[in-house]
Amino acid sequence: MTAAYDEAYRANAGLDGKIRRRVARLLHRRPLARAPERPMLSMSFDDAPLTAAVTGAQILEARGLRGTFYVSAGLAGAEIPMGRCAEPADYRRLAEAGHEIGCHTFSHLDCGRASGAEAEAEVARNADLLAQWAQKPVESFAYPYGDVAPGPKAALARRYATLRGLHHGMIEKGSDLNQAPAVGIEGEKGESTARYWLAKARAKTAWLILYTHDVRPDPSPWGCTPQALAGILDDALAEGFQVMTVGEAARTLGVTA
Repeated sequence: MTAAYDEAYRANAGLDGKIRRRVARLLHRRPLARAPERPMLSMSFDDAPLTAAVTGAQILEARGLRGTFYVSAGLAGAEIPMGRCAEPADYRRLAEAGHEIGCHTFSHLDCGRASGAEAEAEVARNADLLAQWAQKPVESFAYPYGDVAPGPKAALARRYATLRGLHHGMIEKGSDLNQAPAVGIEGEKGESTARYWLAKARAKTAWLILYTHDVRPDPSPWGCTPQALAGILDDALAEGFQVMTVGEAARTLGVTA
């Protein structure tokens, strides 16, 4: 599992990949019809490493908040570059505590290199397990590696209220919910980048989705420290953000699967 994940993690950086990504951004759009009435923030965790499921969740819960954990069921318990992934019991606990379990395909499929049929088969397989663990329908999706081709984008749009990418931005009226932007709080500049986008979202009364992977004192290049996560959340609360899961935020804006 880890070897396949490592191999797939190299996104197509060639000209064909850049053209495909640009075309995908233009096609199969679903614009948000209603602007937020106050600044909104959703905190999400991709791949749901155990440190995110434990430490990340605890940081949110200590503030009365909940997050969205995008899970690839095929990675449960596996060692990946961000550490060991959580297991079914951890996901059940998260769901019982009020966190959202979102779909990230079963095997962490690169939707930029897959067909629509392949992507549908992956999410259907994932959905069966996630429904058992979360005990509720899954309504939010995130593209592994943030990449997608037009075929999977069109196919998956029929199943989810939101499909999240990794390109920087915030969600306003007219934003494409089938390829929603998000901002990473990972790496050395992650904390300052998050605060930059929090300021922009507050000024424009927009919805901002932040993401990371692991949450630990010595994070991977794709993770963040507990202190960074706590500081960002505290700043958002102090600045009047409504902090909700991705699914809750979508429903607040009248968006459903």
